[in-house]
Amino acid sequence: MFDRRPVASAPSTVAPLRIALLTHSVNPRGGVVHTLELAQALHDAGHDVTVMAPAAPGQNFFRPLRCATELVPVAPAPRDMVDMVGSRIDAFTTHLSCLLAHRSFDVLHTHDPIGGNALATLAERGVIGGFVRTVHHLEVFAQPQLMAWQARGFRAARQVFCVSRLWQETLLREHGVQAAEVSNGVDSARFSDIAQPADAQLAQRLGVVVGAPVVLAVGGIEQRKNTLRLLEAFIALRRERPTAQLVVAGGASLLDHAQYGRDFHALAAASGLAVGPGQAVVVTGPLADADMPGLYRLADVVAMPSVNEGFGLVVLEALASGVPVVVSRIAPFTEYLADGDCSWADPFDAASIARALGAAIDHRSTEQIARSAARLGARFSWAVSAARHALLYRQGLESARAAAPALAAID
Repeated sequence: MFDRRPVASAPSTVAPLRIALLTHSVNPRGGVVHTLELAQALHDAGHDVTVMAPAAPGQNFFRPLRCATELVPVAPAPRDMVDMVGSRIDAFTTHLSCLLAHRSFDVLHTHDPIGGNALATLAERGVIGGFVRTVHHLEVFAQPQLMAWQARGFRAARQVFCVSRLWQETLLREHGVQAAEVSNGVDSARFSDIAQPADAQLAQRLGVVVGAPVVLAVGGIEQRKNTLRLLEAFIALRRERPTAQLVVAGGASLLDHAQYGRDFHALAAASGLAVGPGQAVVVTGPLADADMPGLYRLADVVAMPSVNEGFGLVVLEALASGVPVVVSRIAPFTEYLADGDCSWADPFDAASIARALGAAIDHRSTEQIARSAARLGARFSWAVSAARHALLYRQGLESARAAAPALAAID
C-alpha cells in the first residue's frame, strides 16, 4: 500500500522511490514496451521498481527485465471482450489486495484501464491513497461497459500523464482532466543500422525477400493501424514495383481484430496477392523481441499510416535502424517529426500512402536518416523520461501529503 508514515522533507527529495508499474499484457505492445523501458530506466536510476502484468499459465514477459516483476495469474482470455476485461480487473484487484497487505509502494502507476480500474477500486476501499495513470491513447468501443471502464481508469487517478500533447489536450477538452506530458524514448544501442550476420538468417526464416523492396508495418493487422488502407496502397505500389513485398509484423492484442483481419486477407486474395513466407505479403504474427532490430534493417521503408496513435515508438526505432519512414500527417506524429524526418501521407487516402512509400524508397538518404535519428534520439531518451517521471511522482506525493491534513479536518 502507499506508505503513510511521516517522511522528513529533505531526505524525501533524494531517497529512492518504491514504484509499482502496472501494464495490461506481457506481450509487445507500444504501451507495454513503454512500461518496461521506463521501469528499467527508473531501476537504473536507483529506484526500487516492480513491473506487474496479468499472465496466463506459462506466460512471461516477452523480454527479460533488470528490475523485479510480478505476474498476476489469469485464466486464458474469454472470447467476449467485456468478460475478458472484467475478469482481468478482478484478478488484478484480488492479487494487489493480497500483495499490498505485506508490501508497500510509494507510487502505484498503471498504463491501461485494466490496472486503472483495479487501483480505483482499491482506492475506494481505502487500501491505497491514490494512483498514477498514463493515458497512451483512447479507444472508441461499441460496448458501453468498456467505455465506462476506460473513463474510470483515468478519472479516478491522483495524477494523469500522457505521452503526447494530442492526448493531453483531448483529456482536458473532452473529460476536464489535466495531464502532465511525459516522453517516450528509443534505445539507440539496441536499434542500429549496422547489419548483423543473423539478419540474413531472419530473412530466410520469415520469408523476407531482401531488396524486393520491402515495406514493413509493425503492430499487426488492426483498424487503428490502418493496415487495410496500407494494403490498398501497397497494391498500387506493386503496379510500378511488381516485386515489392509487404511484411506485417506483430499483432499480439487483447482486442478482437478478427473481422478486420479477414477483410485484409480477402482484399489480398481478390488482388491476386499470395500471403505467406516469400510471397507478396508476409504476416509474421508475434515475433521474438530479439528479431525486431534485424527486421527493421531488412526493410526498405517502414510504414505507419495510423489513424489513431498514442505516440509511435516504431518511428523512432525505424529511424535508429537507418530505415526511412512513412507516417500519417496527423498528431501525434506532427508534434515531433519535421519534414526531413519522414515521408508524410494522408492516412485516409491510399493513393497518398502509395506515393509516400514510393518517394521514401526512391529518395532514401542515409545521411538525412542519420541526422533525424541522432536528433530524435537525443530528445527522446529513456533516462530523461525516467527523471521526468520521478520528478512528477515526488510532486504528486508532496501534494498528497499537503492535502492530507485538510481532508482529515473535513472528516
